[in-house]
Amino acid sequence: MLPQSDISGQITRLIREDWGRLLAVLVSFGGDFALAEDSLQDAMVSALEHWPKRGVPRDPDAWLITTARRKAVDRLRRARTAEDKADELTLWHWQHAPQEGDGRTLPDHRLELIFTCCHPALEEKSRVALTLRALGGLTTQEIASAFLDKPEAMAARLTRAKKKMQAAGIRFRLPDPEDLPERIEGVLQVIYLIFNEGYRSSSGALSRGDLAGEAIRLGRILMSCLPEHPEIKGLLALMLLGESRRLARSDGAGGYVPLETQNRARWDRGMIREGLDLVETALRQGWAHPYTLQAAISALHAQAQDFASTDWAQIVALYSVLIHRQPNPVLWVNHAVAQSYATSPDQALRELEASGAAQHLAGYQPYHSCRADLLARIGQGDAALAAYDQAIALAQAPEERSFLISRRNRLATRAPSG
Repeated sequence: MLPQSDISGQITRLIREDWGRLLAVLVSFGGDFALAEDSLQDAMVSALEHWPKRGVPRDPDAWLITTARRKAVDRLRRARTAEDKADELTLWHWQHAPQEGDGRTLPDHRLELIFTCCHPALEEKSRVALTLRALGGLTTQEIASAFLDKPEAMAARLTRAKKKMQAAGIRFRLPDPEDLPERIEGVLQVIYLIFNEGYRSSSGALSRGDLAGEAIRLGRILMSCLPEHPEIKGLLALMLLGESRRLARSDGAGGYVPLETQNRARWDRGMIREGLDLVETALRQGWAHPYTLQAAISALHAQAQDFASTDWAQIVALYSVLIHRQPNPVLWVNHAVAQSYATSPDQALRELEASGAAQHLAGYQPYHSCRADLLARIGQGDAALAAYDQAIALAQAPEERSFLISRRNRLATRAPSG
């Protein structure tokens, strides 16, 4: 029998990797998102209680589905006893849900769950947050970080969204074919945020390959459903090109490696080739959407033989188009980095400060890291040290924090300047 720590670790893995698939199966039984989520949480608690004593079942997913279904029936029966008004049809669905004998054969309803969570009856931010919780298994803290929000505000938002789903009678199903195109934008945003949380985790890890892989998988499913939609291709290309470099962001000792010093031989050339093909196809289909533009930027990095030969002028131009179409303070940070290599760090800093990004990004670590680097490169040592201090205080991943501390310490050994 596995030790308690190993069993707890396996349950944690299930929550991280299989939460969305399990929740989608449960929602498909009765269509009640809140009941399905509460029952799955109950099942996870039962697993923590019983698996250390009895061992991990042969099919953990199937065990959790069966246990969660029973927990849901118990909840419905208690509600009927207490208030004498249980939804008999919902109770019937949960009582007669199919018995799953093999966790490997559980049906995959995640795409239906994405579209359910992205229903137009919910406001856009709530759609994204709810789907991140449901499909990615992200904690409230992680979702709040993705939005640069406070955790308590995000918790309240999630609660309101679930209540509105129930009150509005939002059904668990794919939209009709004619309704798919207008619903796709919210779905794309959800998948992109899941990928971002995987590529740059807010949980303290440098990255989370499970979430990045899940986002790419969902992108592939979406593209198979809407093969002619260019922005799906653009998003999938963006994720593949980003994922191709993820492993090169850390060295053999676990240290953080910035783009300029990454070993490009470690980049996944198969993902790069696929990403480049998708970018070219999306661009040929017409007007370039934001995800396609970002993918084109990633493609320029992927095609450069080394950091010095990167086409920074074209990257600056693409970021300028992005900022014009979708003003976003985070884009100004990326624009400043590219501008510093295309022209000069002094010009990049002036444009960054003139953009007004500072008032929106006080808690955004890359903004302070960018400022620290630009200030150091133009000789403003004292100001750069202060910016590094802010970046270090905000760094979540130990690898990034160590990297920033190292850069700060090297700068501090030089003579301070104004």
